[in-house]
Amino acid sequence: MFDRKLNMDSIFHEKQEGSLCAQHCLNNLLQGEYFTPVDLSSIAHQLDEEERMRMAEGGMASEEYRTFLQQPSGNMDDSGFFSIQVISNALRVWGLELILFNSPEYQRLMINPINEKAFICNYKEHWFTIRKLGQQWFNLNSLLTGPELISDTYLALFLAQLQQEGYSIFVIRGNLPECEAEQILGIMRVHQQQRPRLIGEDEAQTSMGTSASQVQTDAGFVVEDEDEELKRALALSRQDMDVEDEEADVRRAIQLSMQGAVMSNSSSECEALGVKSSSADEGQKVQSETLTAEELRKRRQAYFDRQQQQVQPNIPQQPDTNPGSANTGSEEDQQQESSQ
Repeated sequence: MFDRKLNMDSIFHEKQEGSLCAQHCLNNLLQGEYFTPVDLSSIAHQLDEEERMRMAEGGMASEEYRTFLQQPSGNMDDSGFFSIQVISNALRVWGLELILFNSPEYQRLMINPINEKAFICNYKEHWFTIRKLGQQWFNLNSLLTGPELISDTYLALFLAQLQQEGYSIFVIRGNLPECEAEQILGIMRVHQQQRPRLIGEDEAQTSMGTSASQVQTDAGFVVEDEDEELKRALALSRQDMDVEDEEADVRRAIQLSMQGAVMSNSSSECEALGVKSSSADEGQKVQSETLTAEELRKRRQAYFDRQQQQVQPNIPQQPDTNPGSANTGSEEDQQQESSQ
């Protein structure tokens, strides 16, 4: 049984070097190191010479001929780019032919792309190959870290997407040379767990992650100190707000209890606290702000204790055996007497 990783490793895949994408495109198509930059440069110079001879037929003293000689080569440049004419002549050595995929002649044939053998794609100065190996299709773009498996159903969509992005697509016709990957993948299909990334993408992400980690490490103590100071400030502000809210609630509760004593003349604790009122509006307000009887007694007792300490700071407080009941009762009697 074949190892699936070894099956993928059997695919020849040249990765991008400089601007030699035409060389990578041809070698990935033919599945071997068949062409070098020197080989393609030789083909480009031959094409330039053939074009010069055709221009010379119109007269070497003509303005067109002198202009042609002053122009740079249209078949190659110093960066390593080669034209479609160079690629076409290189494939002709192997008996292979290029047909424009979106040409009317080819479209009239209505051939399903999965029935072809390979495609060459070009956008501006970049070339790459899509080839069938065994019964599966692979994107052999030299800008990827490795071959990318393409399903039969996705192939047509991928080609349509490339056309929409401005790519020129050429169909390869003829018999491609035999290769190891064709033999291995013809026996067993492969499954790709993780798609390859663009070259440099992993390094960029690793570099960005390291930089971000270093920044967080360097600034860790500063951020922690700022967070602690902010937490302490918020805690202090909450304490101040709680004290103010508590005193306000006590004042409102005492006022409501006094109002309730006048209106109802009842000794019930709930009625004295203002839960019931004479009108609907007052009833809604009282009911929304009413505390429990026990909480209200405690807050009222604390409020009166603070008031008594402010008025008579030098008088010591008398011990009280049952402050929750006796004092509360005397205070309520005083309030009812004062209100009457």
